[in-house]
Amino acid sequence: MEFTASQIAQLVQGRVEGNENATINTFAKIEEGVEGAISFLSNEKYTHYIYNTKSTIVLVDEQLEFDKPVTTTLIRVANARDCVARLLQMYEAAKPKKQGIDSLAFISPKAKIGNDCYIGAFAYIADGVEIGDGCQIYPHAVVGDNVTVGKDCIIYPNTTIYHDCKIGNRVILHAGSVIGSDGFGFAPNGDQYDKIPQIGIVTIEDDVEIGANTCIDRSTMGSTVICKGVKLDNLVQIAHNVEVGENTVMSAQVGIAGSTKVGQWCMFGGQVGVAGHISIGDKVFLGAQSGVPSSIKDNQTLIGTPPMEKLPYFKSQAIFQKLPDLYKEINQLKKEIELLKKS
Repeated sequence: MEFTASQIAQLVQGRVEGNENATINTFAKIEEGVEGAISFLSNEKYTHYIYNTKSTIVLVDEQLEFDKPVTTTLIRVANARDCVARLLQMYEAAKPKKQGIDSLAFISPKAKIGNDCYIGAFAYIADGVEIGDGCQIYPHAVVGDNVTVGKDCIIYPNTTIYHDCKIGNRVILHAGSVIGSDGFGFAPNGDQYDKIPQIGIVTIEDDVEIGANTCIDRSTMGSTVICKGVKLDNLVQIAHNVEVGENTVMSAQVGIAGSTKVGQWCMFGGQVGVAGHISIGDKVFLGAQSGVPSSIKDNQTLIGTPPMEKLPYFKSQAIFQKLPDLYKEINQLKKEIELLKKS
């Protein structure tokens, strides 16, 4: 599909500078631009690319100024990054969706499949499963007994949803994700550990996206809950009985231990680790590799282990690097004090 600069400007409420009839049919980064592509520029440190980019159209922030002539067609907007995100969503939505059930898929006669669904080869749909309209289930996905899946979900290859779990509408489960594996529950008994049966489920609400190879454990009793709008990156571990609040996002390799409650609109950087049986408030922002041993109240931006505010953290890190020299100085002072005492 092709779009002109004037059509795109209307879609994003932008202003064209250059050829209104310039047409594009693909996207490209500004430094890798090609003819017929649209790029964006919102960060001033990439400004030098604008003078040589081969992209036909570039979305730019309204306030950006250039000290040399620009030959490509510009569309000035309030926020170029947000606009390109909207355009990418529209581009993705325009792609034709797969439909139909492959002859090599297994679907239990006791399962219910909605209208306009796609089920790929070697997918397995077990007894009692209910799949809503417009879902896409890719090859080798496994949907266990009595699982319910809402409308317009995408379940990518090799995803496994264990028995009885509940998936909402417009949920995306990326390849290799595991929903409803047993929580890590074992009780020491003499020279061995006894397994504690995990008889609960996982509930994933609407508009959630789960990254590749992310695992969400079923609860011991009740449900592990991923609330609506949550976005989890690849390789995230959510333990049993955890609740993740609405619209919270977590980067790769975050781990949340059992029975912890995470609030709404939180943001966790990569490799954040959160202890079990604690509460994280709403709008808590944790920097990468933070380790959280205890509860945190609302509206805080923290980093480190244990987490602290940014300025004290960076001051502490500066001091930490000087500790070997400080240690030598302290030892020298101790020797001098001992000499003074003896004199």
